[in-house]
Amino acid sequence: MKVLFLPEVRQYFHELEEVLFEKEYFGFEDSAVQYVRELIFEIENSLPIRTCKKAPSYFNRYGKDMHYASFRKNKATQWYVFFTRYRKRDEMIYLVRYISNNHVIAQYL
Repeated sequence: MKVLFLPEVRQYFHELEEVLFEKEYFGFEDSAVQYVRELIFEIENSLPIRTCKKAPSYFNRYGKDMHYASFRKNKATQWYVFFTRYRKRDEMIYLVRYISNNHVIAQYL
């Protein structure tokens, strides 16, 4: 099993670190970086065992036949990870195509 991220998703994580610090969700830049690293680690290590649902058609702009899983980081924020599953030889590959949180996309789920 392997979890991969599109370059756009990797860029989003980088920008997220900056936004979390600049908008004062975290008082220290290191804390914002740690939050994002923990989110990435959790996705990489638990996405294949998470309960997932078929992504609504609204998200087809990011890829066809996607599924999504949720990751709760605190009482207020839940992250939604949209991905496509592929089998290459004997290995299952999860390609993360889009990520957002309940503050942005809840109305579309």
